[in-house]
Amino acid sequence: MSTSNELVAYLNGEYLPITQCKISVMDIGITNGASVTDFTRTFNQKLFRLEEHVERFFRAAKNAYLTIPHTKEEVCEISRKLIEANAAIYPECEFGVIFYVTPGVNYAYAGSAVKSGPLTPTYCQHVFPLPLNSWKKFYAEGVNMVTAPVPHLPPQCVTPKGKHRNRLHMWVGDHIVSSLDPTAMSIFLDQNGNITETGGSNFVIYKDGKVISPRARNILWGMSLQTVKELVTAMGIPFVEDDIMIYDVVNADEAWVTTSPYCLAPVARFNGQTIGDGKNYPVFRKVLDAWSTLVGKDLWDEIINSQPIQYK
Repeated sequence: MSTSNELVAYLNGEYLPITQCKISVMDIGITNGASVTDFTRTFNQKLFRLEEHVERFFRAAKNAYLTIPHTKEEVCEISRKLIEANAAIYPECEFGVIFYVTPGVNYAYAGSAVKSGPLTPTYCQHVFPLPLNSWKKFYAEGVNMVTAPVPHLPPQCVTPKGKHRNRLHMWVGDHIVSSLDPTAMSIFLDQNGNITETGGSNFVIYKDGKVISPRARNILWGMSLQTVKELVTAMGIPFVEDDIMIYDVVNADEAWVTTSPYCLAPVARFNGQTIGDGKNYPVFRKVLDAWSTLVGKDLWDEIINSQPIQYK
């Protein structure tokens, strides 16, 4: 592997400096958006729930008729090697690790007019230092959330059970919301007006002594969401799935977003309405503290005292 200060990635059987990782403009992942992916992070530079992320990655690939040219064990080992190599460059950082696969290159691309024939999959894994400082405001002030005018993709079209990159609707929704309120995180509704998820996190509310998640059929069931479920259940707090509408959110005691990079964050405002008192989130803190115990690291301190990364 590279001994320079450049991040190392894995592409099609080679460990390469990130700037040398090139994908063809005729890759079907580019021309057709055909790709599945997954993401996890480290705590104390140890990968969190890696095997479960890899299992989900393989299930998503099978559903999408994509072939991962490695075993699950090999994917895990590549992940660990990348963390080890890049930790030598950024020893003070935690990392996100991403893996994705596409069908490969179609040299006769003409939309769907030409069948592609046998293909060699494009396979990549790469890591990046987590910019924890980017999320300090979420902990210090709470998340400001606004529903996007663009509906979520119906599960009949693209299943949310696997992590994929068919996210143009989220890109558009994020930009519309940002044009109205640059501080807001967008969240998407299904065709019936039920809350689903954001472009990068799951969403739950705490109301009447219960943590309530949108139904699994409408969302990617994140490993962070699963962690929340396990933690609150161990604390004696019921965790249930149900339809959640805007009415339910603005009348909740607390609302949270949960995702791999920053684990859990409280929502202070939703469509301009204050959630609870907009300042205190006692159940959120109990769950975050339990998560800290689980991973052996103070997650509140990690975010609140984080500094911008000094990139090399």
